[in-house]
Amino acid sequence: MEFVRHLLVFLHLLGMAMLIGTLMLQLKAGQDAPVNKGWLHGSGLQLITGLALMLLAPLTNADYNHMKLGIKLLVLVVIGVLAVLYVTKDKAPKWFSPTAGGLVVLNVGLAVFWT
Repeated sequence: MEFVRHLLVFLHLLGMAMLIGTLMLQLKAGQDAPVNKGWLHGSGLQLITGLALMLLAPLTNADYNHMKLGIKLLVLVVIGVLAVLYVTKDKAPKWFSPTAGGLVVLNVGLAVFWT
């Protein structure tokens, strides 16, 4: 069971890296570029693996701060909703990249600094 937990943590971190990488691609593409679909894939991977980690917590004797995870889930849902709303548009709004990027950095900060 410990291997499954480590695998889920690994995939969860890859989802975070995907979001950071997508932010870099979005910034490089400029303000006239459409929203990159990586926002959907990264947030989806984080959502699925995060929920799986929470559901496996009783089996792995892991103890999580549910308030922290609830706030992280809310931030992740906002990122995903923004991506869903604007991924089909011809170009991203000017505020999209800084907002989505700030939310990703906020989520990483919550994960690292809130114990």
